[in-house]
Amino acid sequence: MLVAALFSAGCRPHTVAQKVAVAAAADLQFALDDVSRGFHQTHPEIEVAVTYGSSGNFYAEIRNQAPFDVFLSADSEYPRKLAEEGFADARSMFTYGVGRIVVWAPKQSPLDLERLQIHALEADSVKHIAIANPQHAPYGRAAEAAMRSLGVYERVAPKLVLGENIAQTLQFVQSGAADVGIVALALALAPSVRAQGRYWEIPLDAYPKIEQAGVVLSHAGNIAGAREFCACLQSGAVRAQLKEYGFYLPEK
Repeated sequence: MLVAALFSAGCRPHTVAQKVAVAAAADLQFALDDVSRGFHQTHPEIEVAVTYGSSGNFYAEIRNQAPFDVFLSADSEYPRKLAEEGFADARSMFTYGVGRIVVWAPKQSPLDLERLQIHALEADSVKHIAIANPQHAPYGRAAEAAMRSLGVYERVAPKLVLGENIAQTLQFVQSGAADVGIVALALALAPSVRAQGRYWEIPLDAYPKIEQAGVVLSHAGNIAGAREFCACLQSGAVRAQLKEYGFYLPEK
């Protein structure tokens, strides 16, 4: 009787949003927060919960059945390997952007990045250089490759401090634990970071292409929601958003 009375009074049970758990590369932190908010506005029945971190670490966790529905990697190799190993749906794999790297220093730094470019890393005043750990972070591998191809790696290697992921790498420089860092352009362009520092973009031909890919995981608890979110990431509107954050758009 009480239930009937409630419904007759116009009460309706609230629809509980179904969660889509996303493991995302740390360089997406600011861009994906914006995208997720917009997605939820148009899909109120889906709640996107994003965890940011190192792509290599996520790869290992997913192979151990970590409870994620979607994996957005800072490269295409980890998603491809997961698909080959049966942990992801190969048909769902897509490229969402191409990352770029920059030498970033705090606004108060005396380094003349525009003049010194990559050689800013060799300055006597630079004691510590932050990069992401090349062992499991694609941006770390790109940073190391760029320093090698531009001829400074051997001289600056003793100064390197390694972040767990590219977001922590930026934090090292922001906090003063490092004097300068090689970080994702997407982080340098984030609204909350842009006014804090200056950067010099490393030429694209100095390091392997950072082709970033996403995939729906085989053990996803919400496959329908995961596919819907991945479709959103491939839309023209979201591609334009990612471009504003410094990602090159993938070629069709």
